[in-house]
Amino acid sequence: MAGLWFDELEVGQIFDHAMRRTVTETDNLLFTTLTHNPAALHLDAEYMKTSDYGRVLVNSTFTLGLMVGVSVGDTTLGTAVANLGWDEVRFPAPVFVGDTLTIQTEVVDKRESKSRPSAGIVTFVHRAFNQDGTLVASCRRTGLQHKGPTE
Repeated sequence: MAGLWFDELEVGQIFDHAMRRTVTETDNLLFTTLTHNPAALHLDAEYMKTSDYGRVLVNSTFTLGLMVGVSVGDTTLGTAVANLGWDEVRFPAPVFVGDTLTIQTEVVDKRESKSRPSAGIVTFVHRAFNQDGTLVASCRRTGLQHKGPTE
């Protein structure tokens, strides 16, 4: 498995994910239209020229999905039972087309599952940074993780 079992995750563990991603105009346009978001913030370059940002903003839901998605390979791929929720989702700085995002994940809590003896509950904090090192997104994600196989 690429992901880690509940038993292998430790509170305080930090993952600096090797995968980086440069956000493209196609990413933003496709995601925004697929999710039926008509906001001019994400689609109308002429409108955004007169905004505080001066250019189109990348859809924040795309940023959230990318941030969590990049983390999966190192943490939960093949070892997750279910995603239980996202909390404290924040976007402290904008993401623009052309920004290259790097992702960091920290294990901040873990406990045994009361209803599933073969699994545990893990809370991750994901953080996304642009090419300048500016924090552009963060969230807490709680997941149900399989425990490792027993001999």
